[in-house]
This record gives sequence, C-alpha cells and structure tokens, in this order.
Amino acid sequence: MLQVELGRIDSVRASRPARVPTVLTVEEARPVLGAMSGRPQLAVKLIYGGGLRLLEALRLRVQDVDLGMKQVTVRDGKGAKDRCTVLAESVIAVLKDLRKGFGAVYLPGALDRKYPAAPREWGWQYVFPARDLSTEPTHCNYTQASS
Repeated sequence: MLQVELGRIDSVRASRPARVPTVLTVEEARPVLGAMSGRPQLAVKLIYGGGLRLLEALRLRVQDVDLGMKQVTVRDGKGAKDRCTVLAESVIAVLKDLRKGFGAVYLPGALDRKYPAAPREWGWQYVFPARDLSTEPTHCNYTQASS
C-alpha cells in the first residue's frame, strides 16, 4: 500500500489462560446427591467421582465400566482421546443391577458389519439408555430403549 517492504513478520499465538474447574467439595456435593435418586443420581456420582464430562457419562457403554478394576474407560472424549478414570465405590452396587436393559445399539464405523451380533450384546449397551426408542444415524436401523 505504501510501497514499503515489510520484511519478515513473526507471529505468536496468544496463549489461553489456564482455568481451574470449579469442583464441589464432598460436603457441598452430599446434599445435592441426597436430593437425587435413580439414574440421575448415578450419572452425577459417576461424573463427580470420576471427573467425567456430561456427554462422556451419557455415552458410556457397559463394556467401558470395569467393576473389578474399579475404573471407567472414556472413549473418544475431549480432543478425540481415550482415557481411564476411577469408578466411585458408591456406584458399583447400582451398576451391577443395571442388567435389565433391552434393544440394540448403534455401533460406530463398520463394527456392526464386522460383529453382526454385537449391537444386541450386553457389553455394547449404554449404561444410560434413552427413555424412548430412537433411531441412530440413517445408515443404521438399530434402536435403543430403556426398561
């Protein structure tokens, strides 16, 4: 514009400030959990006890919960990464009682073709299935429901 050679311009990206999450203390969490019951309470205990994000908890499959090792495997979490976290002792008995689900689930990629029986197997079921029947992506006819 001014016919002046600018030379080399080095740019540096601004760094984002580190933010520490706000976490309730055990004393603050007890009344909140005490006011809840059933699956919502179980979900909140998993989130609070294992440091899960909401969608990570809602997308948990039965096979991702290892009761013996007391750990939860979060698949495709933030940054498309997998990680393991602790399983709160207070939810183990409740999780053992969740074997009453039914239906078939959507499997990502070509897993439904590779393992045709897998969508109905217990391990692939969601820990928190939908209350109503739902249709997953258009290429799949499987549905999921809650008892």
